[in-house]
Amino acid sequence: MLGTIFLSETVGTAMLLLLGGGVVANNILPRNKGAGTGFLHVNFGWGLAVFAGVLVSYASGGHINPAVTLGILASGATQYVEGVPVDAVSTLTYISAQMLGAFIGAVLCWLAYKKQFDDEAPAGAKLGVFATGPEIRNPLWNLVTEAIATFVLVFVVLSASAGRFFGATPVVNLGWLGALGVALLVVGIGISLGGPTGYAINPARDLGPRIAHAVLPIPNKGGSDWSYAWIPVVGPIIGGVLAGVLARVLLPMGL
Repeated sequence: MLGTIFLSETVGTAMLLLLGGGVVANNILPRNKGAGTGFLHVNFGWGLAVFAGVLVSYASGGHINPAVTLGILASGATQYVEGVPVDAVSTLTYISAQMLGAFIGAVLCWLAYKKQFDDEAPAGAKLGVFATGPEIRNPLWNLVTEAIATFVLVFVVLSASAGRFFGATPVVNLGWLGALGVALLVVGIGISLGGPTGYAINPARDLGPRIAHAVLPIPNKGGSDWSYAWIPVVGPIIGGVLAGVLARVLLPMGL
């Protein structure tokens, strides 16, 4: 069963990063049909990337995000999906698959845009396809922004799933309608809270592709900004866990 979980989360997170990274590449790399279409285009592209990722990872509950997995853990849920208890082994299975999938998705995005990456483009734009970065660099407030945005993501997802919160069915994935709801939620977070840091709201989404950026043979790519890399990992973890803790207090009352 855990093998299926691992494969499902790997494929789902790879789909997320292929399409999410792709919309950024289409916007900011040179000689693209979508060049300069703007941040709103990126917001909707990432929302649709989440929609696709959640759908194809139905077997594992469509977490595709360590912050979601840790939020469910903190909420007191007993199973991730039917037959998969919430414990250390299953949690590590989810998170390791998400990290691997994010790396794979970033590599696939690079392959799709290989000629654009080889073309003349600022090093910052090339990194921006893979990883997030702040508009105003301040570690404390960048961390706060990521924690708040991820709290919104995880708490709303858990709230939408409250009717099956401690049951055997998947906590996150509720089929097409549920996947669409999560997608629209991500669009809303991007539109409202995405400006300061680029809204990673997912440790795997940022760290896996950042590693890919570091190892791929991209011409004139510059550094991978490792001094900032901890913020889109730690901030979403804090936000996700806090959402799970609040869900443990509030949501079971409505069951």
